[in-house]
Amino acid sequence: MGDAFIRHIELLGYEKRFFPSQHYVYMFLVKWNDLSEKVVYRRFTEIYEFHKALKEMFPIESGDINIENRIIPHLPAPKWFDGQRSTENRQGTLAEYCYALVNLPHKISRCLHVVNFFKVRHEDMNPVRDSQTKKPEVFLLTKDSKKSPTDITGPIVLQTYRAIADYEKSSTSEMALKAGDMVDVVEKSENGWWFCQLKNKRGWVPAAYLEPMDGPDESEEQEPNYAGEAYTVQKSYTAVEEDELTLKEGDTIEVIHKLLDGWWVIRKDETTGYYPSMYLQKAGEVNTSVKSQLRNRGAPPRRSTIRNVKSIHNQGRKQISQETYRRNSRKYIQNQRNRRGNSHSKANVIIEKNEPEDNKPKAQPAVPPRPSKDLIMNRCTESTWRKIL
Repeated sequence: MGDAFIRHIELLGYEKRFFPSQHYVYMFLVKWNDLSEKVVYRRFTEIYEFHKALKEMFPIESGDINIENRIIPHLPAPKWFDGQRSTENRQGTLAEYCYALVNLPHKISRCLHVVNFFKVRHEDMNPVRDSQTKKPEVFLLTKDSKKSPTDITGPIVLQTYRAIADYEKSSTSEMALKAGDMVDVVEKSENGWWFCQLKNKRGWVPAAYLEPMDGPDESEEQEPNYAGEAYTVQKSYTAVEEDELTLKEGDTIEVIHKLLDGWWVIRKDETTGYYPSMYLQKAGEVNTSVKSQLRNRGAPPRRSTIRNVKSIHNQGRKQISQETYRRNSRKYIQNQRNRRGNSHSKANVIIEKNEPEDNKPKAQPAVPPRPSKDLIMNRCTESTWRKIL
């Protein structure tokens, strides 16, 4: 893979913080070329300083030499005092700026200055807080707000999910849940951790504890692919449940079913089982520092391990049993072997048959027997009778 670059930047809203003093930060969902999606937080003063530096790097494109050549979008300077009203009113301008920025020529949109500014920082994952002060307030961009050019690429529509059981967080970056809580999902990560919003709280939540409001979520999961995708184990894991696999770093496996809770069904030789997706990396992909940091976290809990689950749906999720995975996987492997074996045997049979048939004379059609005189007299015409009399 080449250097990292940004595919799309979505403005989610803004957050009002009270530590170390009251200020506002904008929330951006940044979509990268490796299909990862990260939420970052930036003050408007930071964004404007970034914008000024970008103009200095590209004076022609910023219109400093000739205004007609300007392609870098305009961004108004921050006010002497930025209150909540100005922060809210500026959202449309920022959304348009981000859309135009990503669609600039690659020498600008993919330069290190742009890439580094929108990379995830430590404070994005663990914002500095004081337990004595008021918790931050989050204001998401309303769905019925005035449309901007970002709508062309499909703006994010936050889905509402419901907690099916209580969850106690184990780190500051996570969010605790009570059964029945309604959360808005901002980011869905394939490692099984989802970034959620609950009133003025936000944090990472195991996907296994959430269910959509309109029905069981198996429709969002991919169908099993028994042909398998090649992956490499990046972190060892020792099985806890009977249907899990124990693997070592560096092992090569095949992923046959990607599940939303971050526990994928994999195949090692002819053995199948569950393994944390966050410890796997697609064969041929380059390891990144962000992925390495994620692997330092613990694997999310599995759906099957959650106790006292209470769903609002009458019909449960259609789960595939481990025996079905094993049977279909072995059947696929056996079919592949049979196909390879049949292709070789058919080739041999054709060669063996063709060689002697080239030397054999072609078979001649058999001469039919002559009809008897009685048969001719009974079935034939008078002219035929005369010929035999």
